[in-house]
Amino acid sequence: MLLIDAGNTRVKWALAANDAAPGEWLEHGAVTHADLPQLELAWSEAVARHGVGRIVVANVAGNALRVQLEYVLQRAFPALVPAEAITWFASVPALAGVTNGYRNPAQLGCDRFAAAIGGHALAPGQPIIVANCGTATTIDAITADGFFLGGMIMPGLGLMAGALARNTAQLPRIAHDARLPEGFADNTDDAILSGCMVAQSGAIEHAFAQHGAAICILSGGAAPHIAPLLTVPYRLIDNVVLIGLHASAAADT
Repeated sequence: MLLIDAGNTRVKWALAANDAAPGEWLEHGAVTHADLPQLELAWSEAVARHGVGRIVVANVAGNALRVQLEYVLQRAFPALVPAEAITWFASVPALAGVTNGYRNPAQLGCDRFAAAIGGHALAPGQPIIVANCGTATTIDAITADGFFLGGMIMPGLGLMAGALARNTAQLPRIAHDARLPEGFADNTDDAILSGCMVAQSGAIEHAFAQHGAAICILSGGAAPHIAPLLTVPYRLIDNVVLIGLHASAAADT
């Protein structure tokens, strides 16, 4: 099966055997929205090597990206009937051992629901925090028996730094992968970086303490930069949304 996580900045994908454990990929990759046409070749080659019988897509980037994805998928998989072979993942009241505790279950972002399923699959029987650090940072709490309690959404690391650069006079824009200084920053670039990084890690640790979690499942492009600041147990995962899509597809068969 082909699993696709269409986020606000990049489209991530993985190819998994039907009987593989969640997170065990035959192939995987990622492209920016601008480079989406490149996926036609990558996916066509994947079909030739492995065959694809099912496609599961989580899209949080709006209808325009969905239309582009549908076009690329139709070109890459002309033998598949989209209505039968492609599942557009959506949040539902319960799936794959996770109960959606949102007041309106359908309103929960499908990426957050998939990440919750992925986190629960990786740490079954444990209360967890799932922190997905991408364009936005989402921090969600799941109980040991798989109840999604809810969580928080905040600007991601890049958005935080970019907002300061755009909206504050004379403050530079810093690279979010710059090296964090030890102690208190003695220059403006380091002060911005320190503030943004500690805001991210502090929010995660606050949620961890509030929930009484056993472990934090940490994922997303900025996760490797935030991880060293955490003082709580964590597990760094390359793409927890794709793992959740895999677990949900396996539960649906």
